[in-house]
Parts: sequence; structure tokens; C-alpha cells
Amino acid sequence: MKKMHIHLLWLVLFALLLSACKSKTVEKRQTVLDKDSTFTPPVSSKVPSEKEVLVLPEVPREFRAAWIATVANINWPSRNSLSVAEQKKEAIYILDRLSEANFNAVIFQARPSGDAFYESAMEPWSYFLTGTVGKAPEPYYDPLQFWIQESHKRGMQLHVWINPYRAHHTTGGPITSASLVKKMPEQIKKLRNGMYWMDPSDPQVQDHVSRVIADIVQRYEIDAIHIDDYFYPYKEYNGGRDFPDENSWMAYLNSGGTLTRADWRRANVNKFIKRIHTEIKDIKPTVKFGISPFGIWKSGYPQDVKGTSQFDELYADAKLWLNEGWLDYFSPQLYWKEEGPQRFSSLLRWWQQENSKGRHLWPGLNTVGVKNVESRASEIQGQMSTIRRELLKSKGEIHYSIAGVLKDPLMYQTIKKTYEQKALVPKSPWINAPVVPAPRLFASGQQSSLRVEWRTAQPDKVFGWILYAKYDQQWQSHILGKEQLVQTLPRTKDGKTLKAVALRAVDRLGNESDYEHLAVD
Repeated sequence: MKKMHIHLLWLVLFALLLSACKSKTVEKRQTVLDKDSTFTPPVSSKVPSEKEVLVLPEVPREFRAAWIATVANINWPSRNSLSVAEQKKEAIYILDRLSEANFNAVIFQARPSGDAFYESAMEPWSYFLTGTVGKAPEPYYDPLQFWIQESHKRGMQLHVWINPYRAHHTTGGPITSASLVKKMPEQIKKLRNGMYWMDPSDPQVQDHVSRVIADIVQRYEIDAIHIDDYFYPYKEYNGGRDFPDENSWMAYLNSGGTLTRADWRRANVNKFIKRIHTEIKDIKPTVKFGISPFGIWKSGYPQDVKGTSQFDELYADAKLWLNEGWLDYFSPQLYWKEEGPQRFSSLLRWWQQENSKGRHLWPGLNTVGVKNVESRASEIQGQMSTIRRELLKSKGEIHYSIAGVLKDPLMYQTIKKTYEQKALVPKSPWINAPVVPAPRLFASGQQSSLRVEWRTAQPDKVFGWILYAKYDQQWQSHILGKEQLVQTLPRTKDGKTLKAVALRAVDRLGNESDYEHLAVD
């Protein structure tokens, strides 16, 4: 019995000693900076002890984008006769103004009409870029690569906007041997307004557009592929007449097809949308796929809405694509005011009810020309407020177009005020992305300020940073661009003392890494 007591005593002493050793380990992790020290952090703080777990504030999240239309030189470049230096200057001006207003994405039209604003082996250089179909810019540069680099430099995503079926625009200059119209004459139809349109039912068309998109996804560090509302063309493009696909339709019937002509057309587009979504994910799973269809599915859906039916006129069953989750974000063009037969809020709520897969719903706003309102700025501000109120899980919108944002001073200031704080894009939890590695955090103390620096072992996985600073008991957050690797923080701010700093890395999908944390004395 006495021996048992002795053994128990030794066990208690051993447990106390082990507990003391663990306490010392925890204290070593909690590094304190004095005012004149230089700090090198521990190798890892990914698994902090319970004592060290921080409750860091959530940063704002909202998708804030603008369309940059290149077709007909609507937005950029302003003329097809600009020099390369002038083109770059215009692009930098646009991106700087968007950055100043805390936008976090641009939707850049890289393929307006069977042509390219990038180096392509499949399609010619755009007439809207150099004034000649097939002519490269001189001195040579790749405009898409330039826009990607400059957007990312400012912490903004770059989404590549593709027009899938338009082969030649009426303002696209003379058709030459370099034009897609000459290279695919059997698959391209001339419309009565002078445009040329690919036949969406033709397998060669679907294969060609698929290869074009795959090429972009493979070769460029883009954040998304984006398709707009042009599937089968609006009837007005062909003088109110039906799309001239009689040969394809008869071939379908002769092969034993049983669908109606309208259902057959919709099936062609559905097949294409599903295919593109699958192929993008096979190539680069983290590249998003977004679609911006005409804003009304059918007249009467919802009940108080009347207007053109994308389902019947464009043969676009966008409701199906959203229901099936064949996309990562959905941006119906809700280009109407709040009061009227196409009520903005009614359409927004209806599309949200159809969003059964929980994808991002970021509507397109007619910032450049919403009609029949006393103040466009007030109307757009109201629509942005409605989006924030209705779409709690994933807020955001796309402004059509950049001209509406930048050319109207009141509109620009209104949007800038609404986007007063920087925001990360909402997360996409259905996309499996590699884990973002936690950064290394360094600091050097001075009497009145603290210099904080950081590094990462895998910079290719990082899109930006969140720096947290704790003054007394209150944390503040700062969203920073990828290229920023240092920040100086004041020791005192608004009468409060700097107590700690923390840092997280952020990837291009908005996912955050574990944090690195330093205490400050």
C-alpha cells in the first residue's frame, strides 16, 4: 500500500513537470516585440495553442466589376488608330480609376467577333485593335496579357469576355482572307443587318469555339471566362426574320431528330454551355465560368414582369443553366429601373429563387443608360442597395459599362462612396482549390512606428493579403495587393496603442490562409 502511494506521488510530480514544459512551449510561440527589437518569426504558427487562437474580424466581401467592351471601340481602345503607347495609357487610366473606387474585377472583351485581342493561332487580330483584320500591334505586345498583369497588380481579377457566335460586326471593317467568315463559310450566316453569325447547331462551330476558350484558359493566368447574352441573334439583327439555319435543321430531322425547331435550338446552346463549363474545369478547376444572359427568362416570370423572352427569341434557357449549376456566377442583365413592367427588384428576387445550387448571383446594371429615371446615379445607387439587402450570402454586381462609371462624375462619386471600403470577392466553396500557405511575418520596432514585412514560399498561389492591426482591444483590417510586402503601422492611433498584428494570404478565389500573429509590447 505504501509503495502504491509512492508511485502515485511520482505520477503526480511527473504530470506537473510535463504541464510546466508545455506552458514554456506556449510562451515561446507568443513572441513579443519591444520598441527597439527586430523579430524573426517561428517557422510555423499554423496550429496555435488554444490560448493563442485569435478572433479576427471578417473583411467585407462583394464582387465589384465593370464591363470593358472592345467591339466597335465602345470602351477600349477609344479608336482603332491609337498607337500602342496610347492604348496602354488609356488602359492604365481605366484601371487606376477603378482601383481608386475599390473595384475588384474587370470583365475584358478579348474576343468580340471571331477575332482576338491576344496572340492566337486560330483567329485573327481584331480590326478594333489595329484597324486591319489580322494585323498585330506595332511595336508588338499582347493586350490581353497586359490587361491581366495590370489588373492583378492593382488587386483586381481579370475575367475574359467571349462573344461565342458573332463572326463579324457591321463596324468591323472589310472582310479579308484573314477573317473567320472566309475560313468557315459553310458554318457562318450573313444577317440582314450586315453582321455574320456562326450557326450554333454546327458541330464544327462548337468545336472551334471550344478550342478558342481552352487555348485562353491554358495559356493565360485569367480568373474567369465570361459569356454575354448573344446566343442565337436577336431577331432585329435579321430584319425580324428567322435565323437561316434551314440546312442544319433538315439534317437534324433526316438523322431521326424529334425535337421541335425551337427545342432543338435550345438543346444546341445547352449542350455548348455544359461542355464549356466542363472543359474549363478539366483544364484549370479554379478558373470560374460566368454567364450574363438577357435579364428576362420568359415574359410573366415573375408574374409582374413583361418583356422579351430569352427562352423564345435567343433560344437561351439560362434558368436551366443556373438550376443545373453549369456555371460559377450568373449575371442576368437587369437593365431596367425599379418602377415599371420590368421591375429590377422583382427580377432579382426571381432569379435568386431559381439559384438552387447556390452559385454567385451578380446582376448586370445599366450604369451607362438606365432609361426614364430622374437621376441615373440615384437609380443605380438604389439598385446596389437592393442587391446588398437581398443577396446576403454573396453580394455583387457588374456595371455596363466602364463608360457609365467614368464619364459621369456624379455616377463615379456615387459608386465610389458606395464602395467606400475595399472588399474581397465572395468565396466559391464548391470550387476545390489548393490550400493557401500561411505567410511568414517579420517586424522591426521603432519608437513611434512598427515596420511589418512578410514573405511566402509559394507566391504563385497568392493574390493578395489581409493585414490586421490590434489597437487596444479593437482589430482593424487592411486588404492589400499581392505586390505589397511591407507596411508601417503607427504605435498609437486615435489614442489607442498597437498591441498585435496578424496576416493572412488570400488566393484568387478569395480563400484565406491560416494567420501569422505577432504580439507587440
